[in-house]
Amino acid sequence: MPVTHFDADRWQARLDELRAAHHVPAATLAVLADGHVHELASGVLHRGTGVSATPDSVFLAGSLAKAYTATLVMQLVDSGGLDLDAPVVGVLPEFATPDPEATRTITARQLLSHTGGVTNDFFHDSGRGDDCLAKYVEAAGDVALDCPPGTAFSYGSLGYVVLGRIVEVLTGQTWDQALRDRLFAPLGLEHSMTLPEEALRFRTAMGHVGREPAAVWDMMPRSAGPYGRVIVSAGDVARFAKMHLDGGIAADGTRVLSADAVAAMQRREVDSPDKWSMSADGWGLGWTLHDWNGVFGFGHDGNAGAQQSYLRVIPQAGVAVVLLTNGGNFARLYADLFRELLAELADARMPAPFAPPANPPEVDLTPLLGSYRRAGTITTISRDDAGGARIRYEFVDELEGIAPPMEASLVPVSPTVFAAPFNLGGEAYSPVVFATLANGTPCVYVSMRAAPKAA
Repeated sequence: MPVTHFDADRWQARLDELRAAHHVPAATLAVLADGHVHELASGVLHRGTGVSATPDSVFLAGSLAKAYTATLVMQLVDSGGLDLDAPVVGVLPEFATPDPEATRTITARQLLSHTGGVTNDFFHDSGRGDDCLAKYVEAAGDVALDCPPGTAFSYGSLGYVVLGRIVEVLTGQTWDQALRDRLFAPLGLEHSMTLPEEALRFRTAMGHVGREPAAVWDMMPRSAGPYGRVIVSAGDVARFAKMHLDGGIAADGTRVLSADAVAAMQRREVDSPDKWSMSADGWGLGWTLHDWNGVFGFGHDGNAGAQQSYLRVIPQAGVAVVLLTNGGNFARLYADLFRELLAELADARMPAPFAPPANPPEVDLTPLLGSYRRAGTITTISRDDAGGARIRYEFVDELEGIAPPMEASLVPVSPTVFAAPFNLGGEAYSPVVFATLANGTPCVYVSMRAAPKAA
């Protein structure tokens, strides 16, 4: 049976121990249990200055921002201003893709669930003005789709900028202001913000690369906000999650979101071929969805500026756990700490970290060999000198030069899943997953992004 009482002193000692063991400079932990949010902190926010982490310290939470944007979108559905299944162009006539038919059919539901086919890696700086999302959406019109809409899951940040722009058009506010007025204020989230200059009021974490502070605190443009920038304390993320656990009701009784919208966000829209990245075997409307031996959960991860965020929620236990970190082996800290916490508080058994088996199976590589392409990347699968599979993952087009190509031999896990020694999510191995789009085209997933076979 799960333990309902949260022993703050014991978990503080465990957080300190694991943070040091995994060389994480600072970590803040918030645990929603027994109806209360418990907040802990450990380490230093910046190794150069030695400033200690405190429970109210704020971190860059990266893609966790998508859950906030999705919640704003669902508020618009509640108000009747948005139909999730109507074409996006009905609200944003300027929305476009290189495929006219796709442009006419892509819906907000598809963008929320990453089934609209839009890509992830369109990093466009459209300036610091209040028109940055409008300019981004305009510039994105020439960016190729990863795959035809509705044919597959493919993680796509571009779609969340489009959703953020929908919020702006339907509310008459910038995305930043809408988030402040419609979520942060009613939920009492006093340590949540979207702009770097707002973070200067607080104890703010600095990302670290190795043992050294990162050269730049945050390289993302303002237009990245809807998919990649909320600056938050762990406790505020837990309070945001509590609203979702409480059926859309804030702590003071204010209704922020309808119970129907809360349930819809947690309803499975699509299975994920990659069930290891973000521990997600499915996706709802903005949430990653988990099924751990029959225990349902939802959440999201995020990464920005060498800082990492994790949120896991177990509704049946009324438990939410938030971890914010700023470097080191954050993935091992997350795995070790959350495995213990969720087992004790929610009777949930997290899956083991992704890794190749001791005895890899024999796999026919012939149908998998070739080149796979999506906007910004080419993935080439070939045979290595021993006859096994080899991957070359390279950035091209607008992304050329942002990082050197990654090459390695692949270890089979199953006939369609391989382990690559790429540290893409903090673990020693990353999954490379082969699948087939609904239109019959073979594809490969790296970092949850679908790349159709080109040759």
